[in-house]
Amino acid sequence: MDLSMWIQSPIQWGILFLSAFIIGMSKTGIQGLSLISVPLMALAFGAKPSTGLILPILCSADLIAVLYYRRKAEWKYVFKLLPAALAGFVVALFVEKIVPPAEFKHLMGGCLAGIMLIMFWTDRKGKENSLSSRWWYGPLFGLLGGFTTMIGNAAGPVMAIYLLSVRMPKYSFVGTNAWFFLVINYLKIPVQILAWDNITVQSLMLDAYTVPFVLLGGVAGILLVKRLPEKGFRNVTTAATGLSVLMLLA
Repeated sequence: MDLSMWIQSPIQWGILFLSAFIIGMSKTGIQGLSLISVPLMALAFGAKPSTGLILPILCSADLIAVLYYRRKAEWKYVFKLLPAALAGFVVALFVEKIVPPAEFKHLMGGCLAGIMLIMFWTDRKGKENSLSSRWWYGPLFGLLGGFTTMIGNAAGPVMAIYLLSVRMPKYSFVGTNAWFFLVINYLKIPVQILAWDNITVQSLMLDAYTVPFVLLGGVAGILLVKRLPEKGFRNVTTAATGLSVLMLLA
């Protein structure tokens, strides 16, 4: 099949495979890293086409993560987030044509930066995050996650900050994240095919080439989680998430 409408240079192949590796490693290891692939893919393939290209890669990485961490999820958090995330889908469909992507990106970055500062403050004081016990805390992150993933596949740092703020152990963290995004990303497929028309037979064929790199990234993420102690995992995840937030603010 002719893929010339998608790929015109070796650099695009390189960005595609690098992004697939990063996404695989993020899903099975360090959450938040996947956001790095979003601007890379947008630069190489265009903003809207790249979202349709990234989604199947995310779905394949989600499947790998769920197969490996299938018994590690904290289901009460998944169920707490999912209804609001679905509401975020609906909001995104209405807002997508109204709010300029740059303004939305900066707004999200500011909100997440504020939440991270609160998390840092409570960690430094050795206290529990009092906000995390409020009834609206989980649904708020679910809404933000559903909205951001629909707009630009950028919900990684949203979920990472939420799971960090509730002090979830590393394997439960990765397993819960995996199941949440497996459901969310697979639900997005018909929306992007029917409403946005940015997943095509050609884009799926191109995605098929990324599978080995997603697998390699997945293995790298699993090995990294095994080697990192709980505190090290939290610190690395926090650093990767902080980098993602800075990218949203840039």
